[in-house]
Order: sequence, then C-alpha cells, then structure tokens
Amino acid sequence: MKKYLSLLLITTLSISCQQKKNDAQTDADSTTQSSTAIVSDAPVLTEQQKADGWKLLFDGKTMEGWRTFKGKENNTWEVIEGTLHCKPFVDGQTEKRADIMTIDQYENFELMFDWKISAQGNSGLIYHASEEFDEPYASGPEYQVIDDIGYPGDLTPIQFSGACYGMYAPSAKTVKPVGEWNESKLLVNNNHVEHWLNGTKVVEYELQSADWKKLVANGKWKDFPNYGLTKKGHIDLQDHSNEVWFKNILIKVL
Repeated sequence: MKKYLSLLLITTLSISCQQKKNDAQTDADSTTQSSTAIVSDAPVLTEQQKADGWKLLFDGKTMEGWRTFKGKENNTWEVIEGTLHCKPFVDGQTEKRADIMTIDQYENFELMFDWKISAQGNSGLIYHASEEFDEPYASGPEYQVIDDIGYPGDLTPIQFSGACYGMYAPSAKTVKPVGEWNESKLLVNNNHVEHWLNGTKVVEYELQSADWKKLVANGKWKDFPNYGLTKKGHIDLQDHSNEVWFKNILIKVL
C-alpha cells in the first residue's frame, strides 16, 4: 500500500510539473504573439511601392514629420497601436486642441490613407493648407471624414464622407459603418483632383475652373477669398473635438 501511494504521489507531481511547463510555454507564446502584433502595427512599404516613389508620411510609431498648426499647444493627438489618434472631447477636462499637419509641403501628389471615425464624429484631411490664415480650412480644400448617419444635425450630400467638403458631393455611398476602417485616396495633379473611397472614385473636380469659382462664390466659402488658391501646402488632419483614427498614410509626389 505504501509503495502504491508513493507511486501515485510521484505521478501526480510529474503531471503538475509538466502542466506548469506547458503553461509557461503558453505564456511565452502569448508574449511573443503580442510583441509581434505590436511590431506589425507599423506600416511597411513594399519593394514595388518604394520603386514607384511612395514614402510613408506616418511611421506608425512616432509623430516624426508632423507638428501642430501654427505650433499650437496640444494634448489631444497621440500615437497608439499604429494609428494617429485624436482623443474625444471630455467635459470638465482641460484640453489643448489643434490640427496636426505635415512639416513638409506638397503640390502635386497621390495620397493614400486609412481612417475610421467614432459615432457622431467629424474630421477631415485638408490639403494645400497654409498658415497665413487663422485656420487650415481657410486655405485648403478638405476630404471629408464623418459619421454620415449618426452625426448630430442634418447633413447635406456635400458634407458626406469622401466629399470635397462644402463643394462637391460623393457620387456613391461607399463609406463603411462607424468603427470600421475606410481606405481613401486623394489625387492632386495641377488643378485636377480626385477623391477615392474604398476603391471607388467618388469625387472629381478641377481647381479654379468656372464651376469651382461659382461654387466658392455662392456657397460656404464665399467669405474666404483665398480658399483653394494655395498651390502648395501642408497636409492637415483635423481636430474637430471628436475621436478619429488615421493610419497607413502614404504619399507619392508627382
């Protein structure tokens, strides 16, 4: 009987030790997978993209290459999980809000970026932005980013996602539901501009055309005489006091 109990005790200890080893290996594998996931958040250009002239505007890890509009103090933008994240408004907290923009300026280019918006959220990407005015939108046209369905108040088509905000409405509704990632492309080649959303060209226009000038004169921008006149400027991400995420921001100069 004693011999049997001894064998039982040895067997139990052996199983316990093996289980601890298995648990330790599982933890190690989990840590490795977690580390890999963190690394994979950073965007990487393919060899073909490099050969074609693409470069990263956001490395997925730092704010290198970006700064606030007019050097304003800011505590609402952060880099998290490979994204440029704008924090939501929180009542009672001291917030220092500002748009962020590329340090470099661009004239003719093709830009790709991914974004997702929060419920009731509003933001946008402004190009040819200048600092000679009080706000970036006073100079540069905006690729609209918004919650089309849940945003408070009534939206018109020229305010929907993918629009040239206040100017041209998207020709198709290709935006994904709130919380899902959208893929956007912006082409600016001299005065020719295209907005793409999730693989579909939704807006096309000519800067300074007769139609453009008519829309400016009769619409939202009539009190902004220099709107859309800047030929070269910064790429600006809008802080509209709502939560929004941007990632995979690539540019090819034309």
